[in-house]
Amino acid sequence: MRAIVINKIDAGQSVDFGDFPETDLMEGDVVVRVSHSTINYKDGLAVTGKAPVVRRFPMIPGIDFAGVVESSEHPDFRAGDAVLLNGWGTGETHLGAWAERSRVKGDWLVPLPKGLGAAEAMSIGTAGYTAMLCLMALERHGLKPSDGPALVTGAAGGVGSVAIALLAGAGWRVIASTGRPEESDYLKGLGASEIIERASLSAPGRPLGKERWAAGVDSVGSTTLANMLAMTRYGGAVAACGLAGGMDLPASVAPFILRNIALLGVDSVMAPKTVRLEAWRRLAAELDLTKLAVMTTTIRLEDAIEPARSIVDGKIRGRIVIEIG
Repeated sequence: MRAIVINKIDAGQSVDFGDFPETDLMEGDVVVRVSHSTINYKDGLAVTGKAPVVRRFPMIPGIDFAGVVESSEHPDFRAGDAVLLNGWGTGETHLGAWAERSRVKGDWLVPLPKGLGAAEAMSIGTAGYTAMLCLMALERHGLKPSDGPALVTGAAGGVGSVAIALLAGAGWRVIASTGRPEESDYLKGLGASEIIERASLSAPGRPLGKERWAAGVDSVGSTTLANMLAMTRYGGAVAACGLAGGMDLPASVAPFILRNIALLGVDSVMAPKTVRLEAWRRLAAELDLTKLAVMTTTIRLEDAIEPARSIVDGKIRGRIVIEIG
């Protein structure tokens, strides 16, 4: 089968497109013929080797796929079922999605939601699914649009783009933070009401700043997240799901104990299946597919390596779908 494969070499690692023996697929009770995948930030880290994402070699990268079940020993799935997968260590410890077939555990799979095609599901991908998990976390905290605006960092990226569309669709006034001011029209088209420069959040700030937003979705981390917290309104919350700017958090306890705010950690990789099903149900029902199309570029599998490198450098706008089958 055709696949992109990462191998360990003396100089680090190699990444190549070519043939991979299907007999080397890993253990699982469902075989899926993959039709579409996507490129996430974690895939970029795997391809570039800039972080220890890959834990075994050889590795097929790709943490997301959509496709059709070819064979199944799992009671919930049978041949012909349309399914998708996000995370669970695929592309890290388990051979991933950038191949024509994948053998995985059926417990990792989610039925393709009604109203979404395979390409649309991968346009959403882990980035969009994570954005919905962030919205759900903010709602569980009790926040609503009438409480004030919501800030989205890394706005032109995958998580940010979908988060803007979801929040705006739910009635929030969205403030978008980006280091690419040339993308302002794109971000406003997705639903952002205001654009602010990334530099206003990326430099060290004060423990407490002027209260500006009631909620936030952050995929950057580090100083950006610290400044978001410092300027969150009393009783507000920030859903944190990424670390593109770093794993550190140079913040103080002041916003938490003086403004009663919350930092909500959001994990997409190991989220329980009940949570995944709810997130995907809501994505199918609430995400504006015309906005999804605007943020999406489609490429072939053999062309995925360079965009995967570019996403780590913040050069990719929106979402990239990989057409495989």
